[in-house]
Amino acid sequence: MSGQNGHAQYKEGGNAHHIVSPVVYVVILFALIIGTAATVWASFLELGVWNPVIALAIACTKAILVVLFFMHVKYSSKLTMLTVAAGVFMFLVLVGMTLADYISRAWGNW
Repeated sequence: MSGQNGHAQYKEGGNAHHIVSPVVYVVILFALIIGTAATVWASFLELGVWNPVIALAIACTKAILVVLFFMHVKYSSKLTMLTVAAGVFMFLVLVGMTLADYISRAWGNW
């Protein structure tokens, strides 16, 4: 059977399973290697306050690739995507609360 995006799929017990081409995995592997090289390259640049922003942007891009393709979230049900989205939202809430505490502290009044 042909699935979305030209990927093959087969049904087992009513659930569709996607068969991803090895070419997709190789492309994602090279993208992750390029992302790792970009992280190392960016660590040697002197960008001031933008260093962590660039590093986090590269890390988030690599994490998205891993979650979508290696963890097969791209081909999963909407419930799985909702679960991943809820986890990301909770992570952002926790980081936001930590940053709110960090920024609101009285600097130098310890």
